[in-house]
Amino acid sequence: AHLVESGGGLVQPGGSLRLSCAASGFNLDYYAVAWFRQAPGKEREGVSCITGSGGRTYPADSVKGRFTLSRDNAKNTVYLQMNNLKPEDTAVYYCAAESGNYCRGVKYDYWGQGTQVTVSA
Repeated sequence: AHLVESGGGLVQPGGSLRLSCAASGFNLDYYAVAWFRQAPGKEREGVSCITGSGGRTYPADSVKGRFTLSRDNAKNTVYLQMNNLKPEDTAVYYCAAESGNYCRGVKYDYWGQGTQVTVSA
């Protein structure tokens, strides 16, 4: 059982990307899913989290109004839509699944391998 991120790449400032986090070997319905990012030389930062039901999301202040989390439980996948990207969004982005409906941030059962996002002109 594991998570696989995809959708990263190189984009110009102001551009958009959509990252996917697909679960394999387990049912993502029963997990809250969080996204994190880590830039070179910096600590890992929480980006956003979506509850298992998809009813609520919790974006960080740094991405509020620009990044949107959604999920398609039929496809066992969570999506991070990133708009109006800035150079400071450059990082490796990771998704992680936490058992239960709520974004508690206590213990993540599964982590993805990460996908690189680079925002540069």
